[in-house]
Parts: sequence; C-alpha cells; structure tokens
Amino acid sequence: MKKYFLMMAVAVSFLACKNEAKQETQTIETETVDVNYKSFGKEIMADDAIAANSMLNHYKDLKVGDSINTKVKLIVNEVCQAKGCWMTADLGDGNEVRVTFKDYGFFMPKNISGEEVIVNGQAFVKEMPVEELRHYAEDAGKTKEEIEAITEPKRTYALVADGVLLVEK
Repeated sequence: MKKYFLMMAVAVSFLACKNEAKQETQTIETETVDVNYKSFGKEIMADDAIAANSMLNHYKDLKVGDSINTKVKLIVNEVCQAKGCWMTADLGDGNEVRVTFKDYGFFMPKNISGEEVIVNGQAFVKEMPVEELRHYAEDAGKTKEEIEAITEPKRTYALVADGVLLVEK
C-alpha cells in the first residue's frame, strides 16, 4: 500500500511540475456566413465587430490617455517580422492602428499582410516617443536611413488585443 501511495505521489509531482506553454488554435464557424476563423489569445466570437471606419470615428473622439473596449474588423497592413508580436491594420482614410497583444500572451503569423482579422481589446490614443517609433521601424525591417529619419513623436492609434480571429482561406 505504501508503494502505491509513493508511486501516486511521484506521478502527481511529475505532472504538477510539467509546465508546458501551449498556444491553442481553434476553428470557429459563424452562423451568418460560412467563414472559418483561426483563434489567437482569448476565445472571442465574430459577432458584433464594428467596421474599421467606425473605429476611426471613435479614435478621433479620444484624447491621449482615454481608452475604450472594442471589437473591430480590420485588414492587416504589416506584422512584426521578428516574432509576430505586433501588427498594424488599416482604419481607412490613410490611418492605421498598431495592435499589440496583452501581456505578450500570443503572437500572430508573420505572413498575414492583407488578411482580415477581428480584434477584441482596449483601444486608446497615445503619443509615441521617437525611440519607440524607431524600434518598431527596425522590427518592420526598415532601412537605417528610414529609421534615422524618425525625429519627432507621433500621435498614434493603438489597441491592446486579448483575442484575435484570423479569417482562414
């Protein structure tokens, strides 16, 4: 009997110590249109996502420091080529939003430029310092000259996502 309890204790200890980070993806099918999504981060539904141009109107009303919770449908412009830790997306009228991922809890594939996503999270306006702008330019693979040409802070639209749906093709 003691051997049985000893073996159980060792097995439980082994399983408890196993700390393996897994990124789960799942396919979600919507009821309104036959669209499949690959899910990243927190599981979200595609329902009630607003259009990018509506989100742009919300951003125009925000001041630096304000934030709102949102779910928005976007087209990806660019993804961090280092590891997929951020992306930019089109808001319309020549504007874009920089999307980062809550607590670096997940990353996006690097090859999704031009793809449609639904992003859920907290949107805000921020004044991005020169150093941060240069860092992002370097991540995007910009030339040394392009990076050095960044000399002033910039008012930017940002979104910290806790969940993203990527339209599967």
